[in-house]
Amino acid sequence: TGATLMNEMSSRSHSIFTIILEQRRRIVVGGEGAEGGEDDYVTAKFHLVDLAGSERAKRTGAAGNRFKESVSINSGLLALGNVISALGDPAKRGSHVPYRESKLTRLLQDSLGGNSRTVMVACVSCADGDFEETLNTLKYAHRARNIKNKPVVNHDPRTAQLA
Repeated sequence: TGATLMNEMSSRSHSIFTIILEQRRRIVVGGEGAEGGEDDYVTAKFHLVDLAGSERAKRTGAAGNRFKESVSINSGLLALGNVISALGDPAKRGSHVPYRESKLTRLLQDSLGGNSRTVMVACVSCADGDFEETLNTLKYAHRARNIKNKPVVNHDPRTAQLA
């Protein structure tokens, strides 16, 4: 953590918390009371992501290591914005999606353009001084809203082969 002119207790980083759920169901062949059966696995993965805010160096007063941190944060957000634009823009459908531009986009690859539903919660401010950041956040969220995925239930392929 580190203080800037905009935020006294800034974490100065992105954070990702991943939860993987696996459900196992016993499929009994032959009706009630039959012995044996096969296991059916259904999995789900949740990425809970807290993105560090994009902050202008002039407003934060960042210098030295804080400035380097802000450059790194902004480059990750830019790469994520490029991926969101590539996935959400109908004119760019089928074109190259630059997942490898940052660690952040690489980690979120399956959540953004894969077999998933994506929800974005944007935190904004009603203060006049934060108007520009709020507007940029809303534009970013609007681009993310344009991503259209068609998720399907993930079944274990070993079980599907046996059926």
